[in-house]
Amino acid sequence: MKHAALQDGLGYRFQNTRLLQQALTHRSHGTPHNERLEFLGDGVLNCIIAAELYNRFGALKEGELSRLRASLVREQRLHELATQLSLGEALRLGEGELKSGGFRRPSILADALEALIGAVFLDGGFDAAREVVSRLYHPVLETLDSKGADKDPKTRLQEWLQSRKYALPQYNVVATYGAAHDQRFEVECLVRELAVRTLGTGASRRLAEQEAARAAFERLRE
Repeated sequence: MKHAALQDGLGYRFQNTRLLQQALTHRSHGTPHNERLEFLGDGVLNCIIAAELYNRFGALKEGELSRLRASLVREQRLHELATQLSLGEALRLGEGELKSGGFRRPSILADALEALIGAVFLDGGFDAAREVVSRLYHPVLETLDSKGADKDPKTRLQEWLQSRKYALPQYNVVATYGAAHDQRFEVECLVRELAVRTLGTGASRRLAEQEAARAAFERLRE
């Protein structure tokens, strides 16, 4: 059932379900695991994103395109996309990783998403992989700021507010969850003058603040 929901999120149905299973298998669980697929998916993703940026931003130079691509394929971005897919629920992890919350760990989720892209490429070819990546990245690409995409969300939010003479946002820890070795933080971002309050969660306070800032920035730009 989890595989069906995941494939719905990807917008792709695997012909060879063994590839899907391998893409979701962490090395802690056994072999065949997803590391080789991750390597392949990383290359395919970089190629697709590079082509997309090349077509969208005809006036940007090579260095600017490289920075944009890096911002779109970094671990944090992949982790966000994987979380939206509820990818962690479908992962096959060893007992140790399960106990330590590996299904929420950004690096494991990011690697698994790259492995999925690699698996789609092997199963359906480059066009299928491109359609999956385009579907995943569509909301991001449609609102992409070519001048500020390489900046972190807190910086972008701060600059947006300062340029309009508003006070800086406030960040407060709302709650913490989990054991000491596997804590999750929930942080609120408050922009009082504009009556905006958003929440973010993450494995650290910094990551939770970034997530809350991203949500606030997107709301303010609506």
